[in-house]
Amino acid sequence: MKRTLTRLTALLAACAALGACAGGSTTSTEATAEDPLVLRFAHNLNDRHVTSQALTAFAEDVEERSDGRITVRMYGNGQLGSETTVLGQLNQGIVDMTRVSAPGLANYDPGYHAFGLPYVFASEEEYYQVMDSPEMAEFFRSTVDQGFVGLTYYTSGARSFYTADTPVRTPEDLRGLKVRVQDMRSQTELMAELGAAPIVMALGDTYTSLQTGLIDGAESNETVLTQSAHGEVAKSFSLTEHTRIPDMLVISSDAWQRLSPQDQELLVDAARRSTEDHKVAWAQSIEEAVTEAEAMGVEFVTDVDLEAFREATRPVVERYVAEHPEVAELLSVIEAAGE
Repeated sequence: MKRTLTRLTALLAACAALGACAGGSTTSTEATAEDPLVLRFAHNLNDRHVTSQALTAFAEDVEERSDGRITVRMYGNGQLGSETTVLGQLNQGIVDMTRVSAPGLANYDPGYHAFGLPYVFASEEEYYQVMDSPEMAEFFRSTVDQGFVGLTYYTSGARSFYTADTPVRTPEDLRGLKVRVQDMRSQTELMAELGAAPIVMALGDTYTSLQTGLIDGAESNETVLTQSAHGEVAKSFSLTEHTRIPDMLVISSDAWQRLSPQDQELLVDAARRSTEDHKVAWAQSIEEAVTEAEAMGVEFVTDVDLEAFREATRPVVERYVAEHPEVAELLSVIEAAGE
């Protein structure tokens, strides 16, 4: 109860601060350095996270390149709640911008379900080629009527399976295992197709669950082994790379329309610059995580039958395509941009 009250008090205080900081110009056209347009940006990443650092760099770049006419005021570390909560605040006009895992936007545009599906991208090279393409940029800007506009994406790496001690090379190796997954329908269906038992739980509970045998494994990118210390209790990391789920930097349609065309382009350009820097920082963080995890005794399994995993999980993709025409459309865009 005390913890709940503390979080509620902090949330109310932050919301009060938002109201106090909501002053300034109404549009970027009338904004000046003395009376700037203030864009309120909330996210739930901690300050040390490589993506959080990219968001901060974006905010600083916008202020510098607009000569102080546009200020991006950051509320990080989950001050205003979870991704879902902040998305609701974006829709209500309480905040102007946020960072969200791409499938979280599917409630507003079902096409975003595609980013949570298995083996949408064949490789990291194809992923970057597609995500940087003009076709994808057009898709990001196509959702004004849905209440938001995508400015850019950030990689969150490839998600793979890791277990306490069972190397995973084929789908059959997962049969009967209890595997922690995110609270996403596509992830639970993926595990069902592979014959494993999906266990939805918070990331913070995963270490103890692996340690005690409550679960046999989980799935994420390599940084979880070191930053969350899972490499202490999970010694086999199999490079299945079954999903590549981007993070999205989005702005509300209302805030977007308060920007002049020139300032819209300024924000897009600053966002893209932050993405390019983020690619380098992310690659470095993965390299460091692998080196550190190997020193912890983690074995990286590379001889994975990727084609068997693609075939086994294809029904998940087919179901989403059948249910959501928007998914089929976006998958066509991805296929065309990847050629």
